[in-house]
Amino acid sequence: MVKRILISQPKPTSDKSPYYDMERDYDVEMVFRPFIKVEGISSKEFRQQKISILNYTSIVFTSRHAIDHFFKLANELRIEIPETMKYFCVTETIALYIQKYVQYRKRKVFFGKTGKIQDLIPIMQKHKTEKYLIPMSDVHDDSVKLLLDSKKLNHTECVMYRTVSNDFTEEEVEKFDYDMCIFFSPSGISAFKSTFKDTKNEKVVVGTFGPATAKAAHDAGLNVGMEAPTKEYPSMTSALKNFLQNNK
Repeated sequence: MVKRILISQPKPTSDKSPYYDMERDYDVEMVFRPFIKVEGISSKEFRQQKISILNYTSIVFTSRHAIDHFFKLANELRIEIPETMKYFCVTETIALYIQKYVQYRKRKVFFGKTGKIQDLIPIMQKHKTEKYLIPMSDVHDDSVKLLLDSKKLNHTECVMYRTVSNDFTEEEVEKFDYDMCIFFSPSGISAFKSTFKDTKNEKVVVGTFGPATAKAAHDAGLNVGMEAPTKEYPSMTSALKNFLQNNK
């Protein structure tokens, strides 16, 4: 029976999080402890890529991390982002996050509905004359580049942040007594494996979000008991709630 669950994400900022409802409804304890953290690269590292932000007319954001580190680097490089800059985001939530740094104007902010870059492409194709800059993590594949190449869009990818292991203390390793761990990225799986080796593989039930994370968990030999999203359970919270309901 699952009683204690480690969620590899920061603690929710809202008291109305579905995770807290599940704690009460299924008598479980949830602990929020990221296995990885995101760090921005230095302005010196960025300059080595020989990319000038002001040579581009549009920025494509795939995450809030990308937004944070784009504007942080621009500030460090003393670059004033022109008001004419356009922003293309994979979701409305990410688009709204831009308000943290610039005045939000609908005429220059565009977003997709599903969170997939494929669904943002038709919007980008309506702006074919734009020069797109895409801030990315140091760990990424060429799928975005290949997709935009196939659509003949003028684009450049650049690294603006990196994912690193958020190391556990010796005490945390020693007291690891969770029945289930929830992961949201292959990097989280790698951090778990490097921290706990093979000692937790069979004991801990693993829940994953996204096909890449699920593949990494299976490849690592972990005990995968839940995968999301699915057509019936599109979010991690809905999938986890179903899992807990079936494993009372």
